[in-house]
Amino acid sequence: MELKQYWTIVKRRLLLIVLLVAVCCLTVGIYSSYFVKPQYEASAKLIVIQYKDSSSLLPSIDVGSINSTIGLIKTYKEIIRTPRIMKEVVEEYPNLQVTHGQLIRKVSVSSVNETQVMSISVKDESYENAANIANAVAVVFQKAVPELMKVDNVSILDTADPQEARGPVAPNPKMNVAVAFLLALMAGVGLAFLLDYLDDTIKSEEDIETLLGVPVLTSIPKFEKNDAKRDNPASLKPKVGRESHVSFDS
Repeated sequence: MELKQYWTIVKRRLLLIVLLVAVCCLTVGIYSSYFVKPQYEASAKLIVIQYKDSSSLLPSIDVGSINSTIGLIKTYKEIIRTPRIMKEVVEEYPNLQVTHGQLIRKVSVSSVNETQVMSISVKDESYENAANIANAVAVVFQKAVPELMKVDNVSILDTADPQEARGPVAPNPKMNVAVAFLLALMAGVGLAFLLDYLDDTIKSEEDIETLLGVPVLTSIPKFEKNDAKRDNPASLKPKVGRESHVSFDS
């Protein structure tokens, strides 16, 4: 199939594609702007060192110790989101008014560019709540590490400010509409080709040439009843000859 044929199929179903794209973009835009609650994100940062005591810190700074500490962070990332840590957060900070299951869903932990810094991020409908939760998790985890790992090597590097004014991180209506536009456009074009593939009726002279493989020599135009009314019957009456007494009625 040539490029011109592809364009013919798309042009034939252009109205369908435009309507599909418009409806999808409008629906996603309205839903993102008016029905999805904004989500705010706050973060607290922890630093993991081999020894927390400053007197033993200097001789421990080498490539091997840093690499082992980075590997230890992977373990810490899993420990933070366990029910044990989250239950302690709920017990020590009842003012947060969340369950440990809700905390697990709200909290995410990541390492900053493979460094010794961990970031505890929390998403919530209120930035103040998100900041308080992030700080609470950081404090509880710092106190739990010596008991769990038998080493005191976690310090709080930075806490979230609950009073800071931050904009929501989600939803992003513009991004959602852009994604909806691309997906709807691809779906519309795909639907157009599917409908064309399932449609085996002959609509044009090109369809006949494609189906039979022979050129079209002539065609019969479609004659509507209204076309006959527009013609002048007098022009069909012979003026002379044997047919002069014969009339033609439409």
